[in-house]
Amino acid sequence: MLARRWRVSLVLTTLLFLLYYGYIVLIAVNRELLSMKIGDVTTLGIPLGAAVIVGAWALTAAYVVWANRHYDPEVDRLRRRLKAD
Repeated sequence: MLARRWRVSLVLTTLLFLLYYGYIVLIAVNRELLSMKIGDVTTLGIPLGAAVIVGAWALTAAYVVWANRHYDPEVDRLRRRLKAD
């Protein structure tokens, strides 16, 4: 159970790392792309930055859903088993 939780946590942490640092690397490597105007005053970097924030929320939500469906029921089952013994 702990190994599965660590595996899920490491996958989600890696995805979050790639999301955040991918955006930072994109800023460093291709600033011209992010400064491209997509409206009168909005640059491409603004919606991409917002997408990074939304992506972080989505990864957090994915962990909460996984924990509620898989991890927490297993913990409850083990607690009941320990109390019965």
